[in-house]
Amino acid sequence: MTRFFLKFFVVFLLTVQPFSSFAKDKIMIIGDSLSAGYGLEQAQAWVNLLQNKYVAQKKPIEIINTAISGQTTDNALLKIDAWLAAHQPSHVLIELGGNDGIRGFPIKLLQKHLKELVTKSQQAGAHVALMEIQIPPNLGPRYTTMFTDSYKKVADSTDAYLMPYFMEPVAVDPTLMQDDNLHPNAKAQPIIRDFMDKEITAWLKHTKK
Repeated sequence: MTRFFLKFFVVFLLTVQPFSSFAKDKIMIIGDSLSAGYGLEQAQAWVNLLQNKYVAQKKPIEIINTAISGQTTDNALLKIDAWLAAHQPSHVLIELGGNDGIRGFPIKLLQKHLKELVTKSQQAGAHVALMEIQIPPNLGPRYTTMFTDSYKKVADSTDAYLMPYFMEPVAVDPTLMQDDNLHPNAKAQPIIRDFMDKEITAWLKHTKK
């Protein structure tokens, strides 16, 4: 009888484990310093806080963070094939473009790079969300408007999910920003975590329709 139950248990593990792995949502974030936790301990950064929240709530969601401080869209294009092959994400969140905009990259080039990042991710079988990045108005209202509008244009042309900018709740409050007034501080991270928890939940629900 004991040997029978042992065999049953082994068969159970072999059948259930692949299903649980299949059921997990693997979200790969391709981002810059805002998702890399610039100026912070990694444990303080919003990505780690959100992953800890998922674990505490027993949600089958894994976050793979490939964000790099200073990363531009063309930098990411050099690495995305390797990231997709290595991690095989079910979902890809693209949080990029801020460094392109600050450096005044041509709008058409930004759109081209974003579209390629989205398309490569989709071709690898991932659902894609494109975060609608906003930049300071230093380069004038025309460039700033065209920059932000690029995200909706790319999302519309690729059928990617357009996600609002996670800096909106914190960028207007100096007490939530680091001294450079570009990066959120430790106090802002739980706010971003909760914002992203809500937005990612809506995105995952959308992809399962």
